[in-house]
Amino acid sequence: MTGFGGGTGSEGRGNGVLSRLDATPCHDPMRSKRISVLMEGESVPLLPGQPTTNNARSPWTGMMLERHRLGAVAIPEHEHTTFCLHLQSSGPVEMDWHSSGQKGCVRSDVGSLILLAPGTRDSLLWYGPSQRIVASLEPSLLSQAAEQIGIRGPCDFENQWSFQDEQLRLLLTEMEREMNAGWPMGSLYGDILGMSLSIALIKKYGLTSSAPARIKGGLSRPNLRRVQSYIEANLHRDIRLQELAALTDLSVFHFARSFRESSGSTPHQYIVSMRVQKAKTLLLRAEWTIQQVASATGFSDGGRFSKIFRKFTGISPTVWRRTV
Repeated sequence: MTGFGGGTGSEGRGNGVLSRLDATPCHDPMRSKRISVLMEGESVPLLPGQPTTNNARSPWTGMMLERHRLGAVAIPEHEHTTFCLHLQSSGPVEMDWHSSGQKGCVRSDVGSLILLAPGTRDSLLWYGPSQRIVASLEPSLLSQAAEQIGIRGPCDFENQWSFQDEQLRLLLTEMEREMNAGWPMGSLYGDILGMSLSIALIKKYGLTSSAPARIKGGLSRPNLRRVQSYIEANLHRDIRLQELAALTDLSVFHFARSFRESSGSTPHQYIVSMRVQKAKTLLLRAEWTIQQVASATGFSDGGRFSKIFRKFTGISPTVWRRTV
């Protein structure tokens, strides 16, 4: 770890720890249901109280997400073993931070973010109430993302105590919304959100000696047909992005980009479209209920199926069945 000098305040880059992606966590907080840190050698929840977002059924490996409503609160000194990303969703609020012998005071508002690297030892004091979404990412998750986009050599991150990033805000907000809803869009959609967040952090805030590799071209026709056939045969279940990428021997990042270039849609968009097309065929069977059609086409429930079907066709499944 190397300490960095610099200003404090709301300009974004505060004094803090420079962490490499190859840092090895000394414990595995993902085994628990809470985002955890080390405090006096013990693994404890990062923030007090119970989060309002439930990590149950999360499709991620190596990532957790929580939403908190906090009052004016002091967080004693603790050590991060994962990357920690805060998104403030209410405000404004003033905060003091202390880290690695440095300190600063920040007045942040809605949309403000904090990014802390593994190995960071810090303490915080919020002077008023705030709501925030907090994500915890294992170093290995970002290491994989860096490898997939062709980053060679070490990738470092400097702590940032207050900055704005619309892409990160939208990703965290959508991840939290989807989690609160019980992941109705399925694990593949969750995979894409997690991958997008990891790659955005690498590209925007990773300090590297090399640029991401530029890879052009879509899937070969045999690979595209193989993936499409696999999707058609598995529409009834929750398909993962890694499954599809493995069919082509590509990383999930390169597969997702190549599939979109070849098919004109993302893997998730394509799967949803295929599910609606299959549902139309099944709806012709009068003995099938709407719930049975939803289950057979991979939708989490009848309500979700009806909403998506209406979005694609302009009418509900029941009305569509009556008109054909």
